[in-house]
Amino acid sequence: MAADALRTDWGAFRRLHAEDPRLLQVRELSRVHAELIEEHGRLTNRLREQLWRFYPQLLALSPAADEPRLWALLERAPTPVQGRRLTLSAVRALLARHRIRRLAAEAVRGALQEAALPVAAGTVEAASEHVGLLLPRLQLIHAQRMRCERRLELLLEQLATPTAGEDPEEHRDVTILRSLPGVGRVVAATMLAEASRPLAARDYQTLRAHAGAAPVTRQSGKSRIVSMRRACNRRLRSAIFHWARNSIRLDAHSRAHYQRLRTRHGHARALRGVADRLLGVLITMLRTRTLYDPERRQRNAA
Repeated sequence: MAADALRTDWGAFRRLHAEDPRLLQVRELSRVHAELIEEHGRLTNRLREQLWRFYPQLLALSPAADEPRLWALLERAPTPVQGRRLTLSAVRALLARHRIRRLAAEAVRGALQEAALPVAAGTVEAASEHVGLLLPRLQLIHAQRMRCERRLELLLEQLATPTAGEDPEEHRDVTILRSLPGVGRVVAATMLAEASRPLAARDYQTLRAHAGAAPVTRQSGKSRIVSMRRACNRRLRSAIFHWARNSIRLDAHSRAHYQRLRTRHGHARALRGVADRLLGVLITMLRTRTLYDPERRQRNAA
């Protein structure tokens, strides 16, 4: 049946080509990075809930409980009683050792000196032991995430470097992609990993469908409904969502387009419209081998 389909419907098939080995590495690392972020979020949520039980004054220093400086402080003073015993010089030494400059030692010590919550006997011991089990896992996840991000950055730099025989003045796909406002390391890596074939083919319609930016139209008789596309690559959808969200903060054209869409649609629908517009701009830039130029875009819009 497969052979017969290939014979009769040749136009529906496309030849697969081997990808750059570095793209396979980017794909693997970008997916691992997403898993590490999810695990990091779960563990910090658990840590925050435990601190609310017996040590809420520390959350004034890090409300999300997701910063290594808070973890270092918890290792040194795992209970409110031990926290009150820390001297100002000890706090200064702790901040210096972890290169923390955003917090003053006086403010940290002031938070530690606040009165502890009255809790039932044994609560502090139980919760602090739970926190002690969470901290090594959080530190490991954080170290792996930093390592993954450094490796992704190195691979992106390698992909942006022309190989032997290529014109050094010619812009490569990764350089063009990263020139767009709102595209950082993670978004660029996810785009290259999850949409390498549509990007290589400069296929705008396939790219927007895979990313979930293309709406779905259902029509029957006089009824016509346009809704969000559910069948798509979820990693790619998340990447373009963050790309669009950052672009309206950094780029005047994207912000103006978002504001126009907001007069007719909700926030999520407006962001999808911005993402769809950015994908079209990206494909045009890839076809012409040019970097993003906001002034040129303004002239074209005029």
